[in-house]
Amino acid sequence: MKIKGYFQESYTELVHKVTWPTWGELQNSATLVMVATLILAIIIAAMDFSFSRIMQLIYSLLY
Repeated sequence: MKIKGYFQESYTELVHKVTWPTWGELQNSATLVMVATLILAIIIAAMDFSFSRIMQLIYSLLY
């Protein structure tokens, strides 16, 4: 019955020992992740655009 004990201990730990975030903390974390993702996406898009322009310039000089 090791499996049953494992599930009982897991349930006890999840219910009594884990500190769950409040709704406000969860919203703040989600907002932070969305803002960081947006900033990272803008940086990557700018790098992609710049690299594309540089490659177009190089190709126009060669051909």
